[in-house]
Amino acid sequence: MISLKKQGIAGTMKTACMCTLIGLASMANAAEPSVSVRHLASEQNILLVKDAKRYLLLPVQDNAPEGKLYIVVNNQYEGSVINVRLAREKVDYYVPLDLSAYVGQDISIDVQGMPESAVCWKKISLSDTFDTTNREKFRPVYHHTPAYGWMNDPNGMFYKDGVWHLYFQHNPYGSTWGNMTWGHSTTTDLVNWKFEGDAILPDAWGSIFSGSSVVDHDNTAGFGEGAVVAFYTSAKPSPWGDVQMQSMAYSTDNGKTFTKYTGNPVVTSAKRDFRDPKVFWYAPGKHWVMILAGGQEMDIYSSKNLKDWKYESSFGAKQGAHGGVWECPDLVELPVEGTKEKKWVLICNINPGGPFGGNAAQYFVGTFDGKKFVNESPTQTKWMDWGKDHYATVTFSNAPDGRCVALGWMSNWQYQGVLPTLQFRGSNTIARDLSLYRKDGELLLRCAPSPEMEKARKEQVLVPPFKVSDTYEIPSLFEGNEGAYEIVMTIKNSGASRIAFTLSNSKGEKVDMYYDVPREQFVMDRSESGKVDFSADFPAVTVAPVSATDNISLRLFIDRSSIEAFGDGGKFVMTNQVFPSEPYNKMSFVSGRGSYTVKSITVYKL
Repeated sequence: MISLKKQGIAGTMKTACMCTLIGLASMANAAEPSVSVRHLASEQNILLVKDAKRYLLLPVQDNAPEGKLYIVVNNQYEGSVINVRLAREKVDYYVPLDLSAYVGQDISIDVQGMPESAVCWKKISLSDTFDTTNREKFRPVYHHTPAYGWMNDPNGMFYKDGVWHLYFQHNPYGSTWGNMTWGHSTTTDLVNWKFEGDAILPDAWGSIFSGSSVVDHDNTAGFGEGAVVAFYTSAKPSPWGDVQMQSMAYSTDNGKTFTKYTGNPVVTSAKRDFRDPKVFWYAPGKHWVMILAGGQEMDIYSSKNLKDWKYESSFGAKQGAHGGVWECPDLVELPVEGTKEKKWVLICNINPGGPFGGNAAQYFVGTFDGKKFVNESPTQTKWMDWGKDHYATVTFSNAPDGRCVALGWMSNWQYQGVLPTLQFRGSNTIARDLSLYRKDGELLLRCAPSPEMEKARKEQVLVPPFKVSDTYEIPSLFEGNEGAYEIVMTIKNSGASRIAFTLSNSKGEKVDMYYDVPREQFVMDRSESGKVDFSADFPAVTVAPVSATDNISLRLFIDRSSIEAFGDGGKFVMTNQVFPSEPYNKMSFVSGRGSYTVKSITVYKL
């Protein structure tokens, strides 16, 4: 267990990827005398807080309408509005409103849009601590999740001084989308994560949407040598229509705290969808590059000092898939395996328009001269991942040893808001190292599990080779597992038209996977994987093209609520969420006409 103590938040964190969770209704049963309420007309209310403590614990009902909270000091609003689904009929969980700046003071909180009859008035309380103990059975073990609240896109990722920093779209006031800030987690091994609190909060220019961070080694911006400079979209709501613009903040303590740049916003546009800046250094031109999403295209800017930006070009017309808005771009230079050649890859996340409905990540391979990207295969659409739950994928800046390490949001906008979790919603994929390989004259992207995943392996179970001509079951392969393991297998085909295997549990819940040999496809069917009735879009069959089916190598990463399949060292990847009522503890193999030999199976606990 890992102790979690940050900004007064105390608790424990499960080894691997658990940034543990919030407490439930047991934390507060009645309002303390130091918190009282005055009810006004039209669902207006005033909370009076005397001798404030570190936190005001707010009871949340996930399906309730949103109310609005404003902190009032000396008759003036402080900070920005907070949208919270305060409990009306029942309490699902609590979230903390940080009052550390007002400890010992008397303040007021303007609460709008909440009826006098709501149960929240009897449940709100003050506390010096906030319980983050995990009580969620579907929380992954070795995938990153928020300590509490909502999470979507990964943001601002960078590596510095042995630490990987992940920021993320975070709602600290509930498990539904809203109040977008940059949450912050760190790791030294890309597996075990520590929640560091919220790093960048909304301001006068709006909510804090997605973006990136760079390490300014040469002090080009004047914030200091080695300063971390973050770029994000300021999303400002308006009665005349929402607007999006690009802002920046800098950190001189390795990303722990940030100072907003006084000249914000630094890049503006008349486009309505104008967001998700990814910034990187282009060494040949000795300048910075910003690529960001502008509707159905990517816009490219350049700068010498990170403050003043010049528009250079746009990419996207008649390129790739256009079934939805383009978002969360990245532009990286990658080596071509087996050569000294390098090519540029433009990652483009799209929603909707994915191959199996909802969001997905596509990519383009080509050339970049510091100002303009040219796609070398304009007639093709290439997908990074063939599952339903892989989106907003971007890479870490300043990664060591020339690596290009990517991380994605492991969900789908079709059903993210109704996933069967309450205390948190949202998780990330495992880290993936990117490179290029050539097949039939075409350059394709390899997304291999990062080598840190091998270091995370614990106990292992080896299975002797066996031949499959009908059905072969391994009932005790996962005995005692908690639903978090990796399966590594190699298979030699001897004429079978289908190579099929199933993960299942004692409840009859299962995930079917198979290679369709004639079609050269890998298929995953999660329609009976466990809880699937929360959305008509969740039961799904996903399909990936494969290079060959004579000699198969496959790695499966199974966590409590997900399966990630990496074929042939990452030449194809498929990411799907699952919600079984108990861990999958049995594996069976089936042959379709002909036979095949499972040369090796190794199961590692993670």
